[in-house]
Amino acid sequence: MRLFSFVCGALGLLVIAACPVQGAELEIFGSRVTKMIVDGIGPQFERTTGHRLVVLTDVAAAMKRRIESGEAFDLAVLVNFQADALIKAGKLLADTRTDVMKAGIGVAVRRGAPIPDIGTVEAFKQTLLSAKSISYLKEGASTIYLDGLFKRLGIAEQLRDKTVKPDTESVSERVAAGGVELGMIVIPNILSVPGAQLVGPIPEEIQSYIVFTAAVAANSTNQEAARDFIAFLRSPAAIATIRANGMLAD
Repeated sequence: MRLFSFVCGALGLLVIAACPVQGAELEIFGSRVTKMIVDGIGPQFERTTGHRLVVLTDVAAAMKRRIESGEAFDLAVLVNFQADALIKAGKLLADTRTDVMKAGIGVAVRRGAPIPDIGTVEAFKQTLLSAKSISYLKEGASTIYLDGLFKRLGIAEQLRDKTVKPDTESVSERVAAGGVELGMIVIPNILSVPGAQLVGPIPEEIQSYIVFTAAVAANSTNQEAARDFIAFLRSPAAIATIRANGMLAD
């Protein structure tokens, strides 16, 4: 009987060794830039840790509302002031807050279309006034900035009737399809759409960099795995991917 028990115990240890504990499935809330980075570095993280990454995306403001409504997730990568508001509300863990990357606002045209002059503030202003139609997001960090910028430049009223503001991150797609002449959105978003051509960043004197911040959900059941992924976002491989997608590692 003792021998039988010993053999059964040994076999049990062999089974455990042969069948390691399954990794966690991490749900990540973010915008398109989040998915671009996770698509680039996620497979390496998954192979190394055994965890699985699932990215759910929308405009960052919409993802913030989903978090506020109580939807379950494990970590978020949102605009810095959105993340800070969620930390204050107790939805994200303050000690996990990490600025990951930042992106400037760019101008897009349909690929093959004439490239407009946006090299100076005055040229950028005249290009906007001359365009038949323009587009930027209905809501978001870039929207807040561009609305204020156009007021400061004194062209907000002239642009109003020819501006299309979609609810979703479809600015670059609208430009690529020929639905609008000029699009303005963060540069990686433009680079992600083959039919859209990046004209360039808006002039540096009036540029605004959108900072994306990661943090773990306060009610996540996979907090350690989520912390590990945020740490991985600061790795050399992640930084290289961030830069390759037209952003700066913050």
